[in-house]
Formats: sequence, C-alpha cells, structure tokens
Amino acid sequence: MAICLILLLMNLLAFALMGIDKAKAKAGAWRIPEKTLFLVTALFGGLGGTAGMYFFRHKTKHWYFKYGFPALLLVQLVLLTVILPKLL
Repeated sequence: MAICLILLLMNLLAFALMGIDKAKAKAGAWRIPEKTLFLVTALFGGLGGTAGMYFFRHKTKHWYFKYGFPALLLVQLVLLTVILPKLL
C-alpha cells in the first residue's frame, strides 16, 4: 500500500512539475532545472513525467527528454513487475 502511495505522489509531482515549468517558460520566469525534472522522473515518476511532457508539449524537442523519460518509465515498469514481486 505504501508503495502505491509513493508511486502516485511521485507521478503526480512529475506531471505537475512539467506543467509548472511549461508555464514558467511561457512567462519568461525562473525555470525548474532540467536535472530536477529528471530526478523526480527517475525516482519512480516515469509515467507522470512522460505524460506531462506530451500533455503540456514541453521538452519534446530535446532528445534526452523525448527518449530519456520513456526509457526511465520502461525501467520502472520492469522493476515493478519483475523484480519487486520477487522481493515481497
């Protein structure tokens, strides 16, 4: 149950950060560092980060986001479906 809550929160945070950064970019305001976006996405926010990237059309022209976020999501799915059940 705690794992589900952590996953939900990390994905919501990743999605929200993509939207916030897009709004800040349009306004010419201070931006969220790219390493922060990647860190939250890498810490099991892969689905939210990837969904946010395409929903807000943000960072889709940067190859390291375009391919990096889905790659992180794939790794997270493997960890959650293959490795985690063996540990529990």
